[in-house]
Formats: sequence, structure tokens, C-alpha cells
Amino acid sequence: MIADDDNVVRDVVRRYLERDGLEVAIARDGNEALRLLGTQRIDVAVLDVMMPGPDGLALCRSLRQRGDYTLPVILLTALGEEDDRIAGLEAGADDYLTKPFSPRELALRVRSLLRRAPGPVGASPVDLTVGELTVSTASRSATVRGEPVSLTNREFELLLFFMTHADTVFSREELLKQVWRWDFGDLSTVTVHVKRLRSKLGDQHRVQTVWGRGYLWSGDERPREEQTV
Repeated sequence: MIADDDNVVRDVVRRYLERDGLEVAIARDGNEALRLLGTQRIDVAVLDVMMPGPDGLALCRSLRQRGDYTLPVILLTALGEEDDRIAGLEAGADDYLTKPFSPRELALRVRSLLRRAPGPVGASPVDLTVGELTVSTASRSATVRGEPVSLTNREFELLLFFMTHADTVFSREELLKQVWRWDFGDLSTVTVHVKRLRSKLGDQHRVQTVWGRGYLWSGDERPREEQTV
């Protein structure tokens, strides 16, 4: 779904996405976006931060507050200040682009969000357990002490990557390439996602900052892997 009050932006982005074989729903303001979110299956929502009605930031925040962490959200914003971009990420957005932007880059980022991180061909789903944290690759879910942890798709992929690459330092640039599958981008995206992941996992997170180098998942207690059928 593309929700933007700019006719040109909607039309250009729609054509790029349809050229990639995607079906695109169009919303001209926040109220129309709400209606589409309630009546259609939306796999990725692209929301303009400055559109009338509930704006993109309010819509994203509302989705996350009501417990919908599975819908990937990309925010489009004309605001280029870092604080504004971080506010969007902290509201629960998976990604953002600052206007003016390349429609092709947006299409690539939509594709990246649609893509799930499958295991090797033929691999069985597994549960990974460290302490009181358990991650299920089959249901793409996490629990702490048996209680579910609400993670966005990006947060889940970041957690899974950390857990399966314990005791290895990754720079923010490397995490963008490995988890986001971007060759370039705003490094604050990684910083904010790590911050949110730590907050949601509480005392069960093992993400350590290695100053001047990046982050690592402490493997003092390595993930215990259990196959599921």
C-alpha cells in the first residue's frame, strides 16, 4: 500500500512496484489508508509522514501500539533532520526514505521487506534458546520466560542474526548489508533497531557494544538448537 497525498509520488512509485510484479493499493490520505488496512491484506505499507488525516508517523505508532508488529512499514518524509528520522524508527517503522528519493530505491527496499530470511534449502525450522529467551524460526516469534515479545520483522531478523553469529563483532555497515541487505544507508537505522531490541528483551539481551567497531551477541551461553517438525 502506498499512502501519500502527492499524486506524482503515488503514480511513479505505483508504476515501479507494478513493474516488479507487485499489486499496489493506493491511499490518498491517512483515513483512506486506515480503511485499506482494515479491509485488505497489506504486506508492506509505505506511509507519507506529512499526509492529511492520521499522518504516517501516527499510523505507524497506532499499528505498533495495538500489537501489529508483523506489518513492515516504510515512512516517506520530507524532513531530513536526524532527530526526525530517529523518531520514525522509534515509532516502529522498519525503514524510511527522505524526499526527494529514487523510486527504484524504494522498490528495492519494499522487495527487501517482502523477502523473508529463509534457512538453507531443506533445513528444518528450529527453536533457539539462550537462558530464558526462545526464538522460533517457524513462527518468527520470540518469548522471554514464556511471555511473547512483540518484534517487528526487522527486529526479529536482527535478533536471529545476532543469535546465530555469536561472539562476532559486526559494524553497523556490515549489519546493514547482512540484515537489511542494503549496500548503503543511514547507519542510525541500525543504532535505533539495536536500542529497541535491547529494550524489548530486557535483561535477556546479549547485544554488547564494542566501541569503535560495532556490536556483538555475547555467546557465554550459546543458543541451544531444537529442531521442530
